[in-house]
Amino acid sequence: MDAVFAWIEAVPAIVRIAVIFVLILLTIKRNWSLGSAFLAGSILMGIVFGMGPAALVRSVFLALVDPKTLSLAVVVSLILVLSHALEASGQMGRLLDGFKGLIRNPRLNLVTFPALIGLLPMPGGAIFSAPMVKNLGSEHELPPAYLSYINYWFRHIWEYWWPLYPGVLLTTALAGVDLWQLVACTAPLTIVVLLAGYWPLRAMIGTPEAPSSKKAALPFLKELAPVVFVIVFGLILGLIFSRLFPQALLPVAKEAGLILALLIALLWVWRVNRVDWKTRWGIVKNPALVKMVYMVATILIFKGILEDSEAVALVSREMLSWNIPLLPIIMLLPFLVGAVAGITIAFVGTTFPILISLVDVLGNQALLLPYLMLALASGFAGVLVSPLHLCLLLSNQYFHTSLLPVYKLMRVPLLALLIGALAYFELLALWKG
Repeated sequence: MDAVFAWIEAVPAIVRIAVIFVLILLTIKRNWSLGSAFLAGSILMGIVFGMGPAALVRSVFLALVDPKTLSLAVVVSLILVLSHALEASGQMGRLLDGFKGLIRNPRLNLVTFPALIGLLPMPGGAIFSAPMVKNLGSEHELPPAYLSYINYWFRHIWEYWWPLYPGVLLTTALAGVDLWQLVACTAPLTIVVLLAGYWPLRAMIGTPEAPSSKKAALPFLKELAPVVFVIVFGLILGLIFSRLFPQALLPVAKEAGLILALLIALLWVWRVNRVDWKTRWGIVKNPALVKMVYMVATILIFKGILEDSEAVALVSREMLSWNIPLLPIIMLLPFLVGAVAGITIAFVGTTFPILISLVDVLGNQALLLPYLMLALASGFAGVLVSPLHLCLLLSNQYFHTSLLPVYKLMRVPLLALLIGALAYFELLALWKG
């Protein structure tokens, strides 16, 4: 046994981690839950980097009781509960009805509707906007692949920075950066994907004359109010808590503000819509909620074992000695994991601890936010092309189209996203330099 461990230790750390990544991705492809795949990968990580049973248990325990883990799990849970409450109470339907007719430019109408649904992170959320896109698209005789592309692409324009998305929250937890600084840095990516996403549609739809009558926006804004409340008051309360909390709780002050705002918004939705207790309990005990919390916990366990086993430090030293350029690693690693896993939280949780360590070791701490922006853009480009992405599968199924026609429409937007993110990174690097 000692000879086996000696042989394993002789294998470069980057190779050992790469093998573990491959095994995690293989287990995901064999329909393991993401949480179970990450947990198995975490244990294997500790073993191949020489951690004993006691050290492994200690690392898992510390990761689970870490305030960041607990606060992140609560935030993600409340976001999902709020999303399901809006749907179950009928408020989501009223929100969509209130939007109809507000915008009379058909191009804007088609893209705005999926974008509105994208403000609420929910697994397979593209299916909610699909009926509206189909209704509007049929008026212009758009092919099924175009309808699926519109429904899919524009639903995901916010995921680079919208503070309700678990990938964004997890990034701040792993990197130790301020949520709103990350939001400010990554928000311009939405402009890039909006402009790029419009390219395939430029000649498809005409712009009719607007009718003389105008639909009132107030009913729509009323139904949107809980989402706006969460964002605005989450920010305000986070800033207040940052000044009031003792030093030990400062790392979770922003999350505490978001948690309180989410709780108020959830109670608001339940009360206004007169949701009965049976329905409330059904929303809270949804199995999807448990799976998401389990996944967040196992990703943070994975991060903890990466650090405690000194795997991250070993990889950093190896890459320094091999003179591997940082920029291609920042782009390629998240893209590959995102493409295989098909979910943002997967590439963030598995690759960001390594990338953040490399940025730190190379003395580029001043450029941490630009590097995070580039890694998020690259990883999410991989998620968008992943054949495992639930939104892509559901959207294609609804519009009766296949992957290849939709991929053809995404070629230019995806290339524009990667080039735009790289150009934006260079601008940020010049500004900070």
